[in-house]
Amino acid sequence: MLEINQLEVCYGSIRALHGVTLKVPEKSIVTLIGANGAGKSTTLRAVSGLIKSKSGTVNYNGQDITNKPAHEIVGLALCHVPEGRMIFANLTVEENLRMGAYLRNDKLGIAADIEYAFTVFPRLKERFHQLSGTLSGGEQQMLAIARALMSKPRCLMLDEPSLGIAPILVRAIFDQIVTINKERGITILLVEQNANLALAISDYGYVLETGKVILEDTAEALRKDPQVREAYLGE
Repeated sequence: MLEINQLEVCYGSIRALHGVTLKVPEKSIVTLIGANGAGKSTTLRAVSGLIKSKSGTVNYNGQDITNKPAHEIVGLALCHVPEGRMIFANLTVEENLRMGAYLRNDKLGIAADIEYAFTVFPRLKERFHQLSGTLSGGEQQMLAIARALMSKPRCLMLDEPSLGIAPILVRAIFDQIVTINKERGITILLVEQNANLALAISDYGYVLETGKVILEDTAEALRKDPQVREAYLGE
C-alpha cells in the first residue's frame, strides 16, 4: 500500500535521511524503531507532506505522492498522527473529532464514526464536551488517534503514541491500535520508542540508524535478534 524508495531529506545542510527504502503492505502493521535522531519522525513527515524530500519517491496505492501538499495527502486517505498529539487544546473533544472530518460532508457517516470512536476509546464519550487541553496525556493521545480516524484513512501513521503516557494507558492504546487494524482493515505505520511493545503488535519492522535502514525483518525475528535485543529492548 505504501512504498518508500531511496528517500533523502535535508534540514539545511544536514542530511536527515540517507536513501530510506521500506514497504508497508495493505492491512499490515509495520513499525520503525531506532534511537532518538535516527530519522523515524522525519520519514513520516516526508510521507505526509509536512516536509519536502530532496530525492527519492513515495508511492501510495500505486500513486506517486512525493512532495504533494499535506492536505491533498489526507484527502487520499493517508493520515498522520504526529508526535506530541497536536490536538486543538482550546476546542472540545467533540470539536476536535469534527475537525478530523473536515473533508467530509456525510453527516450520518460522521455521526457513525464518532460513535465508533467511542467504542474504541470510551473515555472520549465521558469527556465529549470537555476542553481537550484539560485531558490527561493518555486521553489526548486517544483523541488524536480518534480524530485521525474521522478522516476515514486507509493507512494511518502513528508517531510515538506512548510518549509521556502512564503505562496503564499505553497498553490500552496499543490494544486499540490492533483493534483498528483488525476491525477496520486500516494499514498502520508505527514509530515508537517502546520497541518491545511495538514489535509485539507488528507484522514487520525496520531499524533506522542515523537516517539509514540498517536492519529489516519480521517483527518476531527482530525481537529475537541479539543486536536489536541489546540496543533497543534493554536485554
